[in-house]
Amino acid sequence: METTLSLNTNARDQMIDITMDISNWIRSIGIKNGILVASSLHTTAGITVNENADPDVKTDMIRRFDEIYPWDHKKDLHMEGNTAAHMKTSTVGHSQTLIISDGRLVLGTWQGVYFCEFDGPRRNRKVFLKMLEG
Repeated sequence: METTLSLNTNARDQMIDITMDISNWIRSIGIKNGILVASSLHTTAGITVNENADPDVKTDMIRRFDEIYPWDHKKDLHMEGNTAAHMKTSTVGHSQTLIISDGRLVLGTWQGVYFCEFDGPRRNRKVFLKMLEG
């Protein structure tokens, strides 16, 4: 089974918690056990699992990515001017493999699944979800 989540982002760099969207979809299809792959369909947006309790973690991560990959680097050649976004996405990764057990997403106490926008704001960003039942 599969579906696609659509998101709108409102900042150049943004981490959007999609844990509940994924959990709701899992419940709606009635899968009890399996593996779910969540994949960003963009070269400038990724998927990560990280802390969802303290919002400062997202702020700190975005700031640190900006320190490592500055937006305006004089040696960047990419015509669109978004090399930093491509670097951030490659660092975070475009997908995550998640475990489903007893109909629930298996995450640690403080973990959430995030769509990571690195070249926004954008409309109609896509996350493809593929369930492998098992």
